[in-house]
Amino acid sequence: MTTAKIGVFGGSGLYKIDGMTDISEVKVETPFGEPSDAIILGKLEGETIAFLPRHGRGHRISPTELPVRANIFAMKQLGVEWLISVNAVGSLREDMHPLDLVVPNQLIDRTRSRVNSLFEGLGLVAHISFADPFCPILSDILVQASREIGASVHNGGTYVVMEGPPFSTKAESIMYRSWGGSIIGMTALPEAKMAREAEMCYATLACITDYDTWHESGETVTIDMAIANLTRNANAARKIIGIVASRIPETHNCGCTSALMNAIITDQTLIPPTTKEDLKIIIGKYVR
Repeated sequence: MTTAKIGVFGGSGLYKIDGMTDISEVKVETPFGEPSDAIILGKLEGETIAFLPRHGRGHRISPTELPVRANIFAMKQLGVEWLISVNAVGSLREDMHPLDLVVPNQLIDRTRSRVNSLFEGLGLVAHISFADPFCPILSDILVQASREIGASVHNGGTYVVMEGPPFSTKAESIMYRSWGGSIIGMTALPEAKMAREAEMCYATLACITDYDTWHESGETVTIDMAIANLTRNANAARKIIGIVASRIPETHNCGCTSALMNAIITDQTLIPPTTKEDLKIIIGKYVR
């Protein structure tokens, strides 16, 4: 099977990456079932990219129902070390305008109906460090690439992850602003947690589609508005991914790739053999 060092999760409106060559589709089997869709493998700027439309082609899967564990595991099986997440988000700040890009550096988790760990229910507990949820190296490359194409990009910010699929009430939106939230969306978690558990470098390119519901304009947030603006940002996202693909370093100068080193707390003799076997690609360095 072809392997790829760089993976991309496409969000709402980003269902393919123009400019990829030598394209093939692969269906990856995982211990967690099927990913959201077949993974598209192809060359971009000389690098092999693994692309997965997060919601499936045709946008069939809601944020709560995303098979995140399968998506992350499939990327790991394909050899992905650097994982770029493209997300549609609303703005919680006046200075972050629709069509701006944000590369956030923090998260607030407001989800409530999702599995939050690759290891949940499998007889293994790992307490990863998650104080800084995004890879600083990959985030910096995303910011630099965004600036190079002339995009209006914000370096840093707090991404509030809500459950969805409905958008926020005005009261919720105002509350998130009071917490210091910068943007709001539905898909960065548990992706970021599981990517860290899988020891992959993960960062988000957030595409602002609207001002959520707090803004004085009183304009109602609709999916048509969100998709129209994300479609306009999709071309920028594709250009940025192309630049990032050519800038990925050979070595990892961050802690992402050793996140599990001291995180697994379960007595190894009590970890079920099936878990050890199924998750060998992730835990094999630490569990025998």
